[in-house]
Parts: sequence; structure tokens; C-alpha cells
Amino acid sequence: MGISLRKARTIIRKTLEKGREMEFKPLSVVVLDAGGHLQAFEREDGASPGRFGIAHGKAYGSIMLGIPGSAQMARAENQAYFLNAMNGVFGGSVVPVPGGILLRDRKGAIIGAVGVTGDTSDNDVIAGLAGIEAAGLTGEA
Repeated sequence: MGISLRKARTIIRKTLEKGREMEFKPLSVVVLDAGGHLQAFEREDGASPGRFGIAHGKAYGSIMLGIPGSAQMARAENQAYFLNAMNGVFGGSVVPVPGGILLRDRKGAIIGAVGVTGDTSDNDVIAGLAGIEAAGLTGEA
């Protein structure tokens, strides 16, 4: 089972709603399938145009490495050479910071990833997890 467009849109809608509810800066949210392919993306009014690349990089690193953004950041801090090498492998597309969230189905299988950007990384995670929960999935941040 993968991530359906319907679920992806729910994640995005509820992530953006949580951001507005908590008065975060304008967010951008990407949802990728288990192969790292784009399923859906939205950028709120007022969010900078470069946010797609950041959101995508957060999600892409999570799905390609099988670890969330927080774990990537810890790895980058302890072993910068590893993340530099991974960015070389993946064409510079990995953004190893919180806000990259693995999506898991009810059985725990990875079915995709969400990337949220626009506010602090911690706030990006808060909003993203709310969107994922609202879609009936589990997020690993």
C-alpha cells in the first residue's frame, strides 16, 4: 500500500491548518511516496518560492535514508562525512534537519515521507505530525 492522493491532501490541509492555528510563519508541505516521488505539494501565500526545494529535501532524505530529519541532523553533527557522501549520492537533494517525517501505515511499513518548512524546524514537525495524525497515519519525526 502506498500513500493515496486523498491522504496526501489531508496531510497537507491539516498541517497548514495546524500552522495557522499556532500562528506559525507560512508553511510549505510536500508528500512523497515510498519511492521518493512527488505525490502532492502546497505552499501557503507568503511562503518564499524556494520552500519547495527545502520541503522536498527534508522528505527526500527521510525516505531515501529511512530515517527522519532529526536522526539525519544528529548523524550530520556526528559524522558530517556520511551526510556529505549521501548528498553526493542523491545529487545534493537531502536537507538533513527536522521537518522530514517518515510516514508509516498501521502495520509500521514506510509508505512515504512528509517535508514541512517555513517556521522553526521544531514547529515544522509539530504541524506535520498533526497533519499525519489527522490522516490516520503514523509519523516518525
